[in-house]
Amino acid sequence: MIKKILMALVVALPLCAWAQAPKFGVVDVEAILPNMAEFAEAQTKLAEASKTYESEYAKINEELQKKFAEYQELEKDPQTLQSIKERRMQDIQELDKKAQQFAQTAQQDIQRQQAQLMQPIQEKMMNAIKAVGAENGYLMIFPEGAAAYTSTDVTDVTPLVKAKLGVKDAPAAAK
Repeated sequence: MIKKILMALVVALPLCAWAQAPKFGVVDVEAILPNMAEFAEAQTKLAEASKTYESEYAKINEELQKKFAEYQELEKDPQTLQSIKERRMQDIQELDKKAQQFAQTAQQDIQRQQAQLMQPIQEKMMNAIKAVGAENGYLMIFPEGAAAYTSTDVTDVTPLVKAKLGVKDAPAAAK
């Protein structure tokens, strides 16, 4: 009797698994992110920070150009001592080094700010994808374009994730 029950289970289990084939989905994150209010806000903050750094860098660069022009005038003057010319050249080189360091620091700070601003947005996106997967019985949801091949049985869940996030497509002119 036990053998018959086990045999029936062995035959029935694969049929049950086949009857409920696993569902796979793909999501186009790049189509969702630009339409999220949080993303636009982060982009605005990054643009403002970048503009501030660019303005400051322009001031440093302007000072550098001014000193270089003064140095060129000294270079033309035969009355100016060589030691003064060398000192001015050192000043220019130091200022140029400071400008380069400033540019590098600014770039690192912008990258750090971007990571900080994007982290909660990415978490919100992942939570929405997980919720869509759980609510709709998906075994896995992959990012669009991550797979070398995608079967026609794979569902694009991008509209579901957009709905979960409350994201609407931007008008065509805004894109």
